[in-house]
Amino acid sequence: MKEDKPLVSFILTCYNLPVDLICQSIDSILRLSLRPFEREIIVVDDGSDTSPMNDLLRYGSDIVYVRKDNGGISTARNQGLQIARGTFIQFVDGDDNLIQAPYEHCLDIIRYQEQADVVLFDFTRDATTRMSQFCDAEPISGSELLRTRNLQCSVCCCLFRQSVRGNLTFTPGISYGEDEEFTPQLLLRASCVWTTDAKAYYYRQHEASAIHQTDAAHIAMRLDQNLIVIRHLNQLSDRLPAADKPGMQRRVAQLTMDYLYNTIMLTRSGSALSRRIDELTAEGLFPLPDKDYSAKYTWFRRIVNSEKGRRFLLITLPHLKRER
Repeated sequence: MKEDKPLVSFILTCYNLPVDLICQSIDSILRLSLRPFEREIIVVDDGSDTSPMNDLLRYGSDIVYVRKDNGGISTARNQGLQIARGTFIQFVDGDDNLIQAPYEHCLDIIRYQEQADVVLFDFTRDATTRMSQFCDAEPISGSELLRTRNLQCSVCCCLFRQSVRGNLTFTPGISYGEDEEFTPQLLLRASCVWTTDAKAYYYRQHEASAIHQTDAAHIAMRLDQNLIVIRHLNQLSDRLPAADKPGMQRRVAQLTMDYLYNTIMLTRSGSALSRRIDELTAEGLFPLPDKDYSAKYTWFRRIVNSEKGRRFLLITLPHLKRER
């Protein structure tokens, strides 16, 4: 008997992307073992200059195409959430793909682990990556996960139960760091989180990506929006129950470290770094908390706390290859 509710709603967002990339992304979803009634593919076009709709007609009822006025990635994802009917949600950027075998493993988790609220998986930048065996950690609550583990919070590497999300949405106007704002809040709502090393998401790097825009205006906007996210999560941590607060505080500290790192790497300016440190200090976000969150955090915190150390970082960091 056909079910009315899909198992997974795939929300695929696009803006001014080549149609062939969008089709590759859709095809990667259609290759999965989900039957037509188990999947819902929502393509949200965020006001592209030229609509790809005519080129997507061949997919027929396999997709739902939605075109909206341009408002950024956050509003596009929110549009998809408004109409998604699936028990679980999966976001996909229109120029990226799901990798079949490792993503099937993630689907098996939600099929056979009835308590699973969230599955966190890995990504790769190598289109030729192949995996046949996967290692899963024991499931824990999202609160414990935030408190004890280091995370990459890309929402595209997160398969989550729609009911756990509740009324949580992306903040309109935030196009840099929107995942870092959304995912920690989602995890705190989850009782059962599975993490796996399955590299199930192919992240395509290309020069048109927002993250690769290096002019001064884009750099300033990226850093400003990152700071907005840090402020919001920090304010939120003050209102959280005692059990949840340490995890969010840990995440805020790690994001602040990344923010300072990116300030150095993107601006290479001592005055820009000093100005942004002054802003953090005024809000109690600097110096970084003396916590043993990770070896990298401990190393960075000790050096960035002194003016001499900051000069050292400005000289050395731009010449080092950033770890993934």
